[in-house]
Amino acid sequence: VQLQASGGGLVQSGTSLRLSCAASGGTFSFYAMGWFRQTPGKEREFVATITWSRGSAYYAYYADSVKGRFTISRDNAKTTVYLQMNSLKPEDTAVYYCAAGQTNGRSYYYTWGYSYWGQGTLVTVSS
Repeated sequence: VQLQASGGGLVQSGTSLRLSCAASGGTFSFYAMGWFRQTPGKEREFVATITWSRGSAYYAYYADSVKGRFTISRDNAKTTVYLQMNSLKPEDTAVYYCAAGQTNGRSYYYTWGYSYWGQGTLVTVSS
């Protein structure tokens, strides 16, 4: 599975940005898709994930720091996952990575739960 993240940029605090991650090379609907972020000197941290298909239902989980501001979604026809980021704060500044994995349970929240990673896209939020 190859992942290509895009949509990062420089924005002001309080504004919105949407990240996209296009997947290819696998059966997209079989994978949980996650977003993580990383700042210099820190470990990559969980942001959000959306599960693989369980019948017709998908489930989304979020880090407490972004809950209520960020929304993850997926379009299986376009094999793309999105991260809509609203009310951005300077502390959201990071390189954002998308990831894919045939994972479940608590492994959704950890980098080791995902087998494939995109190249990262930089989000900078100015105050």
